[in-house]
Amino acid sequence: MSGDRRFRGTRAAQLVPHARLAGPMPWVIAIMIALTVIAAAGGLALSNLVSDARADLAGGITVQIVEASAAERERQTRQAARAMAQDPSVSAVRIVPPAELEALLEPWLGADIGAGGGSGAVPMPALIDARLRGSADAATLQRLRERLRSAAPAARLDAQSAWLGPVFSAINSLLWLAAALVVLLGLTSAAAVWLAARSALGGNRATIEIVHLLGGTDGQIARIFQRSVAFDAMLGGAVGLALGLAAILLLGQQFARLDSGMVAGGGLHWQDWLLLAAVPLAGIVIAVLTARLTILAALRRMS
Repeated sequence: MSGDRRFRGTRAAQLVPHARLAGPMPWVIAIMIALTVIAAAGGLALSNLVSDARADLAGGITVQIVEASAAERERQTRQAARAMAQDPSVSAVRIVPPAELEALLEPWLGADIGAGGGSGAVPMPALIDARLRGSADAATLQRLRERLRSAAPAARLDAQSAWLGPVFSAINSLLWLAAALVVLLGLTSAAAVWLAARSALGGNRATIEIVHLLGGTDGQIARIFQRSVAFDAMLGGAVGLALGLAAILLLGQQFARLDSGMVAGGGLHWQDWLLLAAVPLAGIVIAVLTARLTILAALRRMS
């Protein structure tokens, strides 16, 4: 008898129209998924950029020899490089050639800024690039400064990571912003499904009351609406993922043209692409769960 009642309830629940919840619903989901994919890709790229930059700069230090006399500057540069090479915490030391230093400063100060030694020449400090075996912690930097004080009084030692500290802080703020945007888009998608489910339920209220009288349960009715939502979410998720990936590839080509080493470190890894591909799946789960909870809550109030 109970099996017959369950069969009649299932057949009665099928009286509820199987049409999608609302015409624009797949497009709303597609837009949300596309924006979520773009925001997530931006956050992942920024995270990779910070990680790669910190790894490259963790053991990097720079020594500047600020001395007006060219002969004295050259002498202190050789002594500073020798003193650095003798320290057990230093793995590599390189004196930056003047031509390379001029090329770095040329976009800001013009060509031949330090050449000729005439009145128009700008005295440039000598630069030594060194790598530590470990991280550039405060104790190591202090010990190296004391070693350089006697060998090269004009030397100034700085950790390369300290230069980009404010940049890293700003990027971390953008990371939190991207995460907040992803969460906000997820909540907005859930709200859109909630509104569409309530609208569809209100439009079929008379049919649902008949289904209840014929033995249809709330769970059976909710599954009808879930299938509609799942169809809309799958269609919108596929379109949104395609739009989001197209935008990411286009933006990636634009950033690649900058030919900047730091920007190049902000690419996406294979696991990042897997996470982006999972965004539509997460959107489908959120949409179906939201629709089910909304429909069941509304049906309980109707009972």
